[in-house]
Amino acid sequence: MITLLSGGTGTPKLLRGIRQVLHDSEITVIVNTAEDLWISGNHLSPDIDTVLYLFAGILNTETWWGIRGDSFETNRYLERIGMPESISIGDRDRGIHIARGELLRRGETLTEATRAIGSVLGVEAEVLPMCDTPVATHVQTADGPMHFQEYWVKHRGNVAISGIKREAETPPVATDAAIERIRKSDAVIIGPSNPVTSIGPILECEGMQEALREAFVIAISPFIGSRPISGPAAALMEAWGYPPDSQGTRDAYGDVIDLFVQDVRDPIEVPGSLRLDTMMTGVKQSESLAWDLLSIIQGRR
Repeated sequence: MITLLSGGTGTPKLLRGIRQVLHDSEITVIVNTAEDLWISGNHLSPDIDTVLYLFAGILNTETWWGIRGDSFETNRYLERIGMPESISIGDRDRGIHIARGELLRRGETLTEATRAIGSVLGVEAEVLPMCDTPVATHVQTADGPMHFQEYWVKHRGNVAISGIKREAETPPVATDAAIERIRKSDAVIIGPSNPVTSIGPILECEGMQEALREAFVIAISPFIGSRPISGPAAALMEAWGYPPDSQGTRDAYGDVIDLFVQDVRDPIEVPGSLRLDTMMTGVKQSESLAWDLLSIIQGRR
């Protein structure tokens, strides 16, 4: 069994390849929840939903969010009646948010709600939130703090930022379920998700780094040179105080990593790293990278 730490774009592309090699029941994914928010009375967990939809076979893999072929009638009607949303949410996607919100209002934890939704969708992998308490990533702008979802989805990252801050009523603690899965895994893969907004919040959960230090951990850089494979990682890394490249990513992850993977085209030299083709432009490329990683893991047995 393997466990992956995931955000909502880079790592799901790797998961698409790993699913060609391992059965879903052998895969655990611990997912970032620092981009969660309540919108129109419903609970949006964008990264969790992307992973769930991938395993359910309904993910829109053109956008890497939402449900393939979804309609947006409710979203358009809200605009018509003067209640526009900052994020365009599909109708079936909204149904998941409604269900999650209701489960949370009934007193269920986010872990319990995620498992319940996954079960209904037929997901056989174990998909877990990093913690069960609310936490949010905000970026600092000239006009004040802004939720990451507003920065990236509404403004497409076209806002100058000077800092990153995590907001939480109580310090986030890694769930028992997440820690248990790490301890039972043959290895943990930190996927090529955004180091600041996707992986950073997971590593900041109390108990997470201690568990990872006892595991065999592979981390994959999301950068080729100073260019992120996807998303706004470069600006966010600079605002976080790290160089926007593979070396900055390696430094940010600290001592929880046993093996660091860079792309073969990356001009940055990180001492001790392994070079693989990490450009997952399609299923075959994702599967090839998955085979490479799993061969390393199996070679340790």
